[in-house]
Amino acid sequence: MAGGEAQPGAELLAFARSRHSSTQPLAYGYGPRSLSELRAREFGRLAGTVYLDHAGATLFAQSQLTSFTQDLVENIYGNPHSQNISSKLTHDTVEQVRYRILAHFRTSPDDYSVVFTAGSTAALKLVAEAFPWASPGPESSGSLFCYLTDNHTSVVGMRTVARAKNVTFMPIRPEDMCSAEKQGAATCDPDCQLVHLFCYPAQSNFSGARYPLSWIGEVKSGQTRPVGVPGKWYVLLDAASYVSTSPLDLSVHQADFIPLSFYKIFGFPTGLGALLVHNRVASLLRKTYFGGGTAAAYLAGEDFYIPRQSVAERFEDGTISFLDVIALKHGFDALERLTGGMENIRQHTFTLAQHTYIALSSLRYPNGAPVVRIYSDSDFSSPEVQGPILNLNVLDDKGNIIGYSQVEKMASLYNIQVRTGCFCNTGACQKHLGMSDEMVKKHLQAGHVCGDDVDLIDGQPTGSVRISFGYMSTLEDAQAFLKFIIATRLRPSSSQSVPKATPGETRALPAESEAQNTMPTTMHRCSPSPQADALTDPRLWNDLPTAVEAIGLYSPLPEATRTQETPSEKGVLDGDLGAQVITNLYLYPIKSCAAFEVTKWPVGSQGLLHDRSWMVVNHNGICLSQKQEPRLCLIQPLIDLQRRIMVIKAKGMEPIEVPLEEDGEGAQICQSKVCADRVNTYDCGEKISSWLSKFLGRPCHLIKQSSSFQRNVKKKHQQG
Repeated sequence: MAGGEAQPGAELLAFARSRHSSTQPLAYGYGPRSLSELRAREFGRLAGTVYLDHAGATLFAQSQLTSFTQDLVENIYGNPHSQNISSKLTHDTVEQVRYRILAHFRTSPDDYSVVFTAGSTAALKLVAEAFPWASPGPESSGSLFCYLTDNHTSVVGMRTVARAKNVTFMPIRPEDMCSAEKQGAATCDPDCQLVHLFCYPAQSNFSGARYPLSWIGEVKSGQTRPVGVPGKWYVLLDAASYVSTSPLDLSVHQADFIPLSFYKIFGFPTGLGALLVHNRVASLLRKTYFGGGTAAAYLAGEDFYIPRQSVAERFEDGTISFLDVIALKHGFDALERLTGGMENIRQHTFTLAQHTYIALSSLRYPNGAPVVRIYSDSDFSSPEVQGPILNLNVLDDKGNIIGYSQVEKMASLYNIQVRTGCFCNTGACQKHLGMSDEMVKKHLQAGHVCGDDVDLIDGQPTGSVRISFGYMSTLEDAQAFLKFIIATRLRPSSSQSVPKATPGETRALPAESEAQNTMPTTMHRCSPSPQADALTDPRLWNDLPTAVEAIGLYSPLPEATRTQETPSEKGVLDGDLGAQVITNLYLYPIKSCAAFEVTKWPVGSQGLLHDRSWMVVNHNGICLSQKQEPRLCLIQPLIDLQRRIMVIKAKGMEPIEVPLEEDGEGAQICQSKVCADRVNTYDCGEKISSWLSKFLGRPCHLIKQSSSFQRNVKKKHQQG
């Protein structure tokens, strides 16, 4: 698109053409199984939503959950540490799941043991604490802990345990590991018993780059060394990201330790992982603490303790989450039934990622400048070198990066869910974004911490945008993201004017977050985006050009001039701004609902009386915004101070009245969260709850902030 105006859809690379351009035949879908039918049957909750954060957490299938709950209803599972019939059933079922896990990774109990943990992070912590580190001494330099810089935070965090034992840690750059000279096995000193640990990911959770599984054998044999020191190397393969979409054959690639998180593979259960330990190294692991179920015998009054024999029994302190373990069986069943196996998933997800990569790489502004910058260590040539992850930043036509927070919030208007930030992988983030150690420290001093939405500091990015595909992802998901980029970057309609109300017509008022976002950008606000809640017609979510026009009415600041505010700038109006004139006065009694205009209004202890005093919450008590429920903007509250009521109206519904104040005796006070603050609230009753639930088509309640509760105003930390 180097010149001229593109025809609608012309920017999208044909899917068939991108598949034919691949160096090897790639599969899409699962043979005769219809992917659209699978989505409708198993993932109906995705209707209208484009979910592209499978590397963060993939989704469970409906039949998977149905099968599991039916299992629980039909069987009695007792504590596996007991000896009764129900406990024996639990014990045997858990052991069967262990076999199933090992079979999934093409190995057996002869070679590996499964230790259940709270997740892959807990598995990594277990290795760090139990590895037989050797501290340096007069005749020994001690053990080394080496890890690839492109590793998850949880791997890097192992160094604090090693450092506490006076063990030296050493980060290794991927390029240094790739260029390390191969050495003969004879260079390894068989008499040196010093142990070292090398950790690397099978797949980068940042870029999706896949590192050679052959490193396992090469490092263990001494052919490749992270550092040229004598000793015996053990290898921890962080497989949590890799095995979510690819098969792993442990009969070939026999790493010593493999941490896993099962929700990455099939979405449920969360909070359950495992450490696969090769039996040849199990006896080396040292344990200090012992908990219930791990002791063969011990004395309360004497320092006497004998651990159980198997590695699982020794390291699974207390009662494992046995019902969650049983759920794994149904997860593996669903995965096999719906897809035919991990190799099919690997091909399918890579096909989507490769197509998206080729299409994004081809996007150009009329001046020839690229629309996105993709951070990749591969050319997406094959699933051997690249997983189904794309990491990128969006650019303007001058090459300036648009902050990831703005991209994420714009995507949410299209009901596209992505992941942004550094993804708990600072090493990869630094490499791809060109951030030095000093810059990371400077960003912290400027107020940026991991996981926040501070996306640009002095014009430089602090993170990026990540999209990732799962086994139930479709071509439509990929195309939706591509259309979103094209619509917002190549065909934005920013020249539209705001429609005027005609005489006699009710004046259309902006939604709550729109009004907040018309304030100067230096004012602190809870609303997450200049565009948030801008789409007020449900049809806009299904009509891309219309959606772009609607967004154009509330265009953001020019990206090229956008810089990140420092904390000291927020909430401060500096200088003489001259006389200030209030032209309009809007009230938003119910958060995220419509407003009404007044010419005068009393002021209470917390601002305009009754302004943002109510909010709609779902069945779990979570506040709803227009991002989750666009129809909120169609709810019109009106306050009658003389009658002390709020009248709520909506099209197709009879008006309903709600008292302005709670019943002092009957109101049940509870706590709710608003803009990261906890506030005391009370439920406004079943009548209005039924009214809202009927209109919105989902169970919900109206709650009001208690009049006796005082919400503290948080002051931003001032930097010196």
